[in-house]
Amino acid sequence: MPNGVIVIDKAPDWTSHDVVAKLRGVLKCRRVGHGGTLDPMATGVLPVFVGRATRAADFAAAGEKEYTAVLRLGEITDTQDITGTVLERRDASGISLSDLESVLPRFTGDIFQMPPMYSAIKVDGQKLYTLARKGVEVERKSRPINIASITARELGGGEFELKITCSKGTYVRTLCHDIGQALGCGGTMAALRRTRVGGFTEDMALGIENASEEAIIPVDTLFSEYSALTLDEKGEKLCRCGGVIATKEEQGLYRVYGPGGFLMLGRVEAGKLITVKNFFEV
Repeated sequence: MPNGVIVIDKAPDWTSHDVVAKLRGVLKCRRVGHGGTLDPMATGVLPVFVGRATRAADFAAAGEKEYTAVLRLGEITDTQDITGTVLERRDASGISLSDLESVLPRFTGDIFQMPPMYSAIKVDGQKLYTLARKGVEVERKSRPINIASITARELGGGEFELKITCSKGTYVRTLCHDIGQALGCGGTMAALRRTRVGGFTEDMALGIENASEEAIIPVDTLFSEYSALTLDEKGEKLCRCGGVIATKEEQGLYRVYGPGGFLMLGRVEAGKLITVKNFFEV
């Protein structure tokens, strides 16, 4: 059975689930999952985890992400992007790049964001988009997110390119909507491309038509920021049995290997190696 990660450059009009379903057929493997949903209109980096590597999908979903978005000023839609119904149009012809840049500091750093109604978040067991399609709007709680950086470039015709580095849970279309509100003219997201998920970058991504077992990369690539810790044969046996492994390594997270290859993401605490997530067959 194949195991590892394949980084897909998701095409427009595909859902993340569509990509997973296609790869299950291509790779002849049922254990396939993605690391962070992209809306159908969005393109770009979608890490897909195969076999035992599916245990790492949550780590990718939680990682920092980078996007390139197109903000269209003067237009407000119910979905906060151009796939929705236009609710209002306003004159944004007087908004300059410097005007836009003047409000961006309000949207950087640790901020709170109100999730959109057209999202998969559940309230009382129901997905918000299901309620939104019925014309129902419910109260939502704003959520903490982090926007590490936003830069802007004017495209013309009331559109601006935004380059965004942000945390898990950030809705870029909501960011576009909120920036438009701050400028007093409204705004919506006209395009979105994800260029990075954690350590998985745009130049690593393949079109779905080029996906194959040969394109799978090892799951430990996801943890390349951490130092490697190598166990001997006895240490690997203890690791596989869940035993306590003494170590003199400094406290922190490690990629842990044994004679059999990559074993787990581990944490050293008080001279002991503790399993965070293992990736071997039991």
